[in-house]
Amino acid sequence: MKRGSVAIVGAAETTHMGKLPDVGQLQLHADAALNALADAGLTLKDIDGVATAGHNPVELVQYMGITPTWLDGTSVGGCSFMLHVRHAAAAINEGLCTTVLISHGESGRSGKGRPLAGGIPTLFQSQFERPYGVTRPPTMFTIPVLRYMKDYNLSAEKLAMVAVVQREWAAKHPRASFREPITVDDVLGSKMIAYPFRLLMCCLVTDGGGALILSKAERAKDFPTKPVYVLGTGESGETPLISQMADFTSSRAFRVAGSKAFEEAGINHRDVDHLMIYDAFAHLPIYGLEDLGFVGRGEAGDFIAERNTAPGGKLPVNTNGGGLSYMHSGMYGMYALQEGVRQMRGSSPAQIDGAEISVVHGVGGMFAASGTIVLSNVAP
Repeated sequence: MKRGSVAIVGAAETTHMGKLPDVGQLQLHADAALNALADAGLTLKDIDGVATAGHNPVELVQYMGITPTWLDGTSVGGCSFMLHVRHAAAAINEGLCTTVLISHGESGRSGKGRPLAGGIPTLFQSQFERPYGVTRPPTMFTIPVLRYMKDYNLSAEKLAMVAVVQREWAAKHPRASFREPITVDDVLGSKMIAYPFRLLMCCLVTDGGGALILSKAERAKDFPTKPVYVLGTGESGETPLISQMADFTSSRAFRVAGSKAFEEAGINHRDVDHLMIYDAFAHLPIYGLEDLGFVGRGEAGDFIAERNTAPGGKLPVNTNGGGLSYMHSGMYGMYALQEGVRQMRGSSPAQIDGAEISVVHGVGGMFAASGTIVLSNVAP
């Protein structure tokens, strides 16, 4: 992709988020999409490309009355929307479409109108992990984090600091699910879910959605919003089996996706003003900081505990509160992208002064896949 040739010109979340038992999943998609279109000053007739995950994109275009010339139903977990940004930018540059809607809607808490086949099951999981009780995210993500804690002497207290710091960011967001301050003792005193994860180390379970509108950067003047340029993108995958990671203390998919995005954007770590790292569980920002190269191996726990990622820190991370405190409908990547866009527009309730480059990094499945997007408010 040519650096900065495509821009995000519309972005919005659903009108309401949280517990929405009277709203079906397809309605959440439509609500988010219409909000993003309104943000961009567009109508459904302007859309000729559609991407979504966790829901059949054909059902979405039929429901909303869109006639697309390009579709993407890539679904590799919560980072799918980062991959959609990458794919959409390529499609726009190739002339396959002109204006792309990336839509997310998920009734993760209420289960209203969800497709019958949930998640992203694979034949390998069914054969080699599920018979032994490795069935849900807390029973999968515990495997690598226990190895990391042993190899790098990461204490439960430092793991808990991830949740504490992100709650401080969430307190700045009126739409965050949880805003009350918490302490390390609160985290370690919360209910045990799957060792070492306590309740406050685990993501929320909510209903909601979000949507993005992408178009050529040269058209930015045609829209009422401040354009957010896509400088670089990366994606990768490793294995659907958590037990088969090459290294339990590092994600190969993270490393490949991140390095590709940084190379494409032509940036280094010192250029980054703002960072979003998908945090379904408290250990993921630790892996992200290390695998993206912001700190050395085994250093991220101390880096967070020393408040470098907290409000006032030198590297603001997960400034909406993340999946631990802001919202997490099951596929969180869209909400990380939304906060990256807000920061680049200067409209986040937790705005970082002078921020010009935001890196948004996601995980799909249990370290199965990854996507990284570099955003900027400065035209290349």
